[in-house]
Amino acid sequence: MSRAPIVVVGSSNTDLVIRSARLPRPGQTVLGGEFQIVPGGKGANQAVAAARAGALVSFVADIGRDDFGDAALRRFRDEGMDTRYIVRSKSTPSWVALILVDRRGENSISVAHSSNDELTAAHVRAAEPSIRTAACLLVQLEIPMPAVFAAIKLARQHNVPVLLNPAPARPLTRSLLRQVNILTPNETELAELTRRPVRTREAVHHSARMLIASGVKNVLVTCGPRGVCWCSNAGERWFAAPKVKAVDTVGAGDCVSGALAAALAEGAPLERAIPFAVIAASISVMRPGAQPSMPRRREILNALGNTLV
Repeated sequence: MSRAPIVVVGSSNTDLVIRSARLPRPGQTVLGGEFQIVPGGKGANQAVAAARAGALVSFVADIGRDDFGDAALRRFRDEGMDTRYIVRSKSTPSWVALILVDRRGENSISVAHSSNDELTAAHVRAAEPSIRTAACLLVQLEIPMPAVFAAIKLARQHNVPVLLNPAPARPLTRSLLRQVNILTPNETELAELTRRPVRTREAVHHSARMLIASGVKNVLVTCGPRGVCWCSNAGERWFAAPKVKAVDTVGAGDCVSGALAAALAEGAPLERAIPFAVIAASISVMRPGAQPSMPRRREILNALGNTLV
């Protein structure tokens, strides 16, 4: 199989997590916690998912000139990604989230200004040679909007399909939505985008149709264990998720977007690409962590029971 080229424009971060019996009060120290360093960022998660699903990924991001950035760059290269468009900020550190979690799952999170915030439209335009020849562009909203706009504009100029994961959710203009081939919100993001509750299947259909009316060609709503709802001008279709024992659902939506982009870039129609992505996510939730849990292509195809295209 020749690997299909895609470009991912997005964020990269590192979570420093301490799990302990309780959260400290102001001025208090709590001892005996369990410490983890967890790689994350929606852009990086989706890039890893796509690479493991079989795509040749060029990643456009801004990471710091620090140990966290060095470690991230090694991980991306180990995954076989093209890292020539990754910018190393000289003045701003990599994105690090400090996360405290107690035994009930309550958490306290602090995130500092980071190199992610400095990814510019000019950085994205430098990747035009790869965007021009890509089979798909995948982008999210954890980076500055000018970078998002620049990536989508370049993709449209070169007739490259755009897959936008609208996370974290923020208002999107009709002019932007009209340039998106596939939008992949989860239920919470769908509700925020449309300002309507989506507690039922019918409500999901109605809100997804609102986005179709705004100009999006396809809306794929990820609904956790209920699967994925595909909405287009042709109507709605649900793709069920297999029943699995979930260990960690963090990154499952990123897995869907990354695997979907890889499948579409390979030439699979949406009705084949969606089950591929759903199966990939169902494998990922049975493992801890986001990036470490992303499945390899062979695992996905074995679970799917057939070839992709």
